Amino acid sequence: MNDQPIQTRAAGRAAGLPPFRITRIEAAPLFGESPKGGWSAEIRPEDSIHALIAVHTDQGLIGYGSVFTDGRLVQAGLKVLEPLFLGADALSPDFVSEKLHQNTFWMGRGGTLTHTISGIDIAMWDILGQATGLSVGRLLGGRYRERVQPYCSLLMEEPAAMKDVVAGYRDKGFSAFKIGWGPFGRALDVKLDEAIVRAAREAAGEKSRLFVDAGASDALWPHGLKWAKRTAEMLADYEVGWFEEPVRPDAIDDYRELRRSSPVPIAGCEVLTRRQSFIPWLTTGALDIVQPDVTKVGGISEQRRIAWMAYDLGIKYVGHGWNTALGLAADLQMAAAFPDADLVEFIGGSPYVDGILAKPFALDAEGWLTIPDLPGLGVTIDRDKLGRYTPDPQALFG
Repeated sequence: MNDQPIQTRAAGRAAGLPPFRITRIEAAPLFGESPKGGWSAEIRPEDSIHALIAVHTDQGLIGYGSVFTDGRLVQAGLKVLEPLFLGADALSPDFVSEKLHQNTFWMGRGGTLTHTISGIDIAMWDILGQATGLSVGRLLGGRYRERVQPYCSLLMEEPAAMKDVVAGYRDKGFSAFKIGWGPFGRALDVKLDEAIVRAAREAAGEKSRLFVDAGASDALWPHGLKWAKRTAEMLADYEVGWFEEPVRPDAIDDYRELRRSSPVPIAGCEVLTRRQSFIPWLTTGALDIVQPDVTKVGGISEQRRIAWMAYDLGIKYVGHGWNTALGLAADLQMAAAFPDADLVEFIGGSPYVDGILAKPFALDAEGWLTIPDLPGLGVTIDRDKLGRYTPDPQALFG
């Protein structure tokens, strides 16, 4: 994401790279066209739920990251973290991120500071890639794949509307879909729940992959384990690939029991942060699929630890990705670097994914995404496009 020629970076690499000292970090809240989240207290287009991060260095390279948090909180988090990151070497993302975590334990593990560190960490990996001329996927150990299947992530609608929405994205080339939240489970009508899933399956077609997200991390989720068990049986009739967030996010015992009885795989953990919190979920049989969010969990440095721990325990890793184009770029690089990471989440219809890059992501003829093999995250922000969604985009660039 820098105009410095690759051959210059390669020459620097051969001669030994100097430190790339962090001189400042900027955050740009995104708002104006924030997509619906399906939450009980629904977000508005003018609300900020995402922010971009720019890490500036004394060598002129700038790295970019994404945070799934209100931009005002990210800006406040940067003020707290500033004494810890100023002058640090951006070519050491693991070290710097762990330093930020370790020195803010007393403020609480998770929440604003961990989310903010996530964006900083992603941006430092972007800088390391630019400085070495390598994609983040290669820096993480190699590329298991050159492309990956995106699943179009959509909010649930009433059955007729659900069918139209899924059909529309199928026409755009998607061959995998996840439907979630909306009236599902919230209308307290099991017949409606099934009708929504049936409509989605009919629109997606028999050969497409379909996943269902109850969204039980929503405020005041009304159901418990028995509802989840009954619903899992229904979902199996429609060949649903996984049942996501089927019970409240802290109900680990319910997850364990549901996973043992469910005919469909059970997925979750998008709300957790830091690798330590995932250990009981991965070691006690609570999940078939773990879904950390790289823009919240602590960044790429944390996400890769979780992904490898899951792999070693026979649990599938699929990153949660209801975020921005930079979050998706990080997810793509992670997908390149892990053996079974065969899917990435692609939020359908968000301008923050489709409308901020110089070269937007595009599906190939089979509905898959090519994973960039360019330095860093392999994408470039278009500052004019970004200016539609944040008041001071220039702070990210210069």
